[in-house]
Amino acid sequence: MPTGAELFVDAIRQLGVNRIFTLVGDHLNAALQCAAARGLEIFDMRHESAVVHAADAWTRITRRPAVALVTGGPGHTNSLTGVATAFAVGSPVITVSGSRPSTQAERGAFQDLDQLAMIRPVVKWAATPPSAGQIPFYVRRAWSEATAGRMGPVHLTIPVDLFTAQANESAQQMAPAPYRAPAPDSRDIDRAVAMLRSAARPIVIAGSGVWWARAEENLRRFAEQTRLPLFTIALGRGALPDQHPCSFGYADPALNRAAAKAFQEADLFLALGKRIDFRFGLGSARVFPAGAKFIQVDIEPTELGLNRRVDLGICADVGAALTALADASGPNPWPELPWIARLRSLTAEWRDELEIIAGDAAVPLHPAAVYRELKRVLPAGTLYSWDGGDFVHWGRAMIPASTPGGWLRLGPMATIGAGLPNALALKLANPSPPVVLITGDGALGCYIAELDTAVRHNLPIVIVVGNDAGWGLERELQGGRDTVACELRRTRYDQVMQGFGGCGELIQTLDQVRPAVERALASARPYVLNVEIRGVRSPFTTWRLGG
Repeated sequence: MPTGAELFVDAIRQLGVNRIFTLVGDHLNAALQCAAARGLEIFDMRHESAVVHAADAWTRITRRPAVALVTGGPGHTNSLTGVATAFAVGSPVITVSGSRPSTQAERGAFQDLDQLAMIRPVVKWAATPPSAGQIPFYVRRAWSEATAGRMGPVHLTIPVDLFTAQANESAQQMAPAPYRAPAPDSRDIDRAVAMLRSAARPIVIAGSGVWWARAEENLRRFAEQTRLPLFTIALGRGALPDQHPCSFGYADPALNRAAAKAFQEADLFLALGKRIDFRFGLGSARVFPAGAKFIQVDIEPTELGLNRRVDLGICADVGAALTALADASGPNPWPELPWIARLRSLTAEWRDELEIIAGDAAVPLHPAAVYRELKRVLPAGTLYSWDGGDFVHWGRAMIPASTPGGWLRLGPMATIGAGLPNALALKLANPSPPVVLITGDGALGCYIAELDTAVRHNLPIVIVVGNDAGWGLERELQGGRDTVACELRRTRYDQVMQGFGGCGELIQTLDQVRPAVERALASARPYVLNVEIRGVRSPFTTWRLGG
């Protein structure tokens, strides 16, 4: 008879999972040894939260659920930040925690916690199999729950004795039913097209729903058919490259002042798979003028009109909606609106402003000057993992998004430090193109032991650390003077990387940037570029302060 561990591993293999993200612990030994024996890749890391961050990033990049396996007790509690991050971004990660034996609950057992109660607020579904034989049913149920409708993480707590026990019953089978995403109502599509045709200053915003729907080509066809101006955000970044004539870059008004001004002048918005959340001021007039009309397409009905009144809400898969919109737009491309010239002018003004700032060559280096050099040297097709912090926000304002799936952000939880485990998963999924992590010195410290993970698994990511010896964003929010708990040391993170077995170097002047990046890319090793910068308030922080 098979053991619970064997049933667990066979169940996830049948669902197409060939890798487990994990950190070893007593509760997991049977499952991990079985997984290794059956040929699964074991991607072992140094912190349980980083394990879930990496699994979440893998899920977002590949658009298929990953499995994060951690031990119980403190391993489970450590993982919660990663789970909450996945929940906020709608990532269908399957999280599994071991636990004390099933017969020892409520008896003071080692590492005994009510793990389901702790995790339920940040998952779509959570359960514990009642016996070893039931594990396959619960694994398949978890997969179905994670991937149906608006996706999100799910959780199983599996006691250690269920992994080691032989199944003395027939495992109840459950095959996940094919999920058919909802199609739009043709009447809504016709109405949307009529509204778009009649608008003088329309704007299209493409968010993560485009990526999850695998609708990059649908978006391109719609954009080129209607010639409407498009802004992208979240996982939608790069779905239509910023260089495309219909694309006007970041939809985040805190990072793209052209977008902030354009939004205030627009008379109609079409939001595709993007929540009207904090990033858009919860729909406030600071972002969207009260008189503008609004069309929202989302797979989740409760999102329609949640934070802003909509004139038309379409509950549908974004890909299906884009196909229907393009089909209903007529056989010929629409004429270019006079509005487009205004948007090009705003975009040019914003780029010119950033270029002037980037001309500052003094030391310590201005972040904008660093990014101007990075734009010149990083090759086309580079994939980015963006962490948090003021140094990072300068880069998000200046670097174009050119590749679908190549712009990985922290998500609505803004989980500082997750950029490093995210970058590892980004490289795992994309072995060939360069992967660059952009982070700050404060953020890098959160999961710095994952530098060891990069070396052990031979993942040659390039880590650009903006080192201003502090928590730069908070320093600016506190006013930049007489700060509290914001100051750090100018630690030699390049030497820390060398200590873990990778490579690194210190950058203090602009002329050092290009050769250092070229050496990093050519090294085929994990490589830290420790860039000494000055703390300068980013466009993002200026926006936060009302500027």
